Amino acid sequence: MSPKRTSEQRGLRPDPGMPVPAVRRDAETEEFFAGTERGELLIRRCDDCGHDNPPPASACARCHSAALTWTPARGTGSVVSWSVVHGPARDGGPPARTTVAIVELDEGPWLHSRLVEVDPAGVHAGLRVAVTFDRPTDGEAVPVFRPA
Repeated sequence: MSPKRTSEQRGLRPDPGMPVPAVRRDAETEEFFAGTERGELLIRRCDDCGHDNPPPASACARCHSAALTWTPARGTGSVVSWSVVHGPARDGGPPARTTVAIVELDEGPWLHSRLVEVDPAGVHAGLRVAVTFDRPTDGEAVPVFRPA
């Protein structure tokens, strides 16, 4: 799968009518988004105790050290919880919807993300998922998950 294909070309966009959240690329998130652009999910590993932390962490959840290093994650995990978000109908069609979830990565950290390529009726706790990247034409690449 070519990393340059847009989300629309790959069918990863939420249904029309659903807002797409803005993402913030700044000095703290630069390396994370450089990774997503390469098709790589990065997490924060503690240099002091080895604990894996979710991407926005600025200190280790286990030992509180600020010595964190960006580390590639396998990109696989399991759904912990999920919700189907419904939006307004457009052009006389059905209401828009997207599925959002908390995914526990195999390394341990939990991420909030969107689920793609899945019927919401088929989502359940423990569903194995793998990362892919939503690449909007006008924004940053962000991790989303699909059934593994």
